[in-house]
Amino acid sequence: MSLNRRTMISSASAAALLLSMGAAWAAQPVVEIIAFAHPPVQSALKPLRDWLASQGKHARVVEIDMDTPAGEKRAAAVGVTGHAPILILVDGKYAFARKDGAAIELKSFPAAPNMKGSWTIDDAKGVISAAR
Repeated sequence: MSLNRRTMISSASAAALLLSMGAAWAAQPVVEIIAFAHPPVQSALKPLRDWLASQGKHARVVEIDMDTPAGEKRAAAVGVTGHAPILILVDGKYAFARKDGAAIELKSFPAAPNMKGSWTIDDAKGVISAAR
């Protein structure tokens, strides 16, 4: 009888550990940065990349060069065609709502010095943080 209890306790402990590991993995958003690999795109994305690097394992980052067939195919798969120098997907989506309800698309250039974008690096950070 004690062997069965011991086995049940071990099994329950292992199951709890696996569930907690699965929950931690599920909470890790996948951030895909699909962008041209040249200036000014690279300088526009530097603050986001630096922030993502500081997040450790809180996000899984995938980089795809927009100039490659893989980049064009991935962008087309989410409905983006034409010239889009930057496309940031968080768990496969690029369109989100800010906390104030305004719609944003993490596509093209962000609003920054010398750039007139419709989203900011802080918007991207907020979306990624909320996906955890």
